[in-house]
Amino acid sequence: MDTTIRNLDEKTYRRLKSTAALSGRSIGELVNEALRAYLDRPNGLDRRSSLRSWKPRDYPEGCERLSEGIDQMLYEVD
Repeated sequence: MDTTIRNLDEKTYRRLKSTAALSGRSIGELVNEALRAYLDRPNGLDRRSSLRSWKPRDYPEGCERLSEGIDQMLYEVD
């Protein structure tokens, strides 16, 4: 299905386009993945739920060293 997305931030689109190119995937594939992740989120906070009820999710390809990058940004760790 072809769809036009209006009012998309230009910087966000450029990042999306480059990420798609670097990963060998299409922009549509990445948008579908992002929309599915958004729609699969729980609606609101259920105060009766616990962390044990959360299901693990795989990180997208290319995020294998994500925690190291976060540590470096937050704590200036090399």
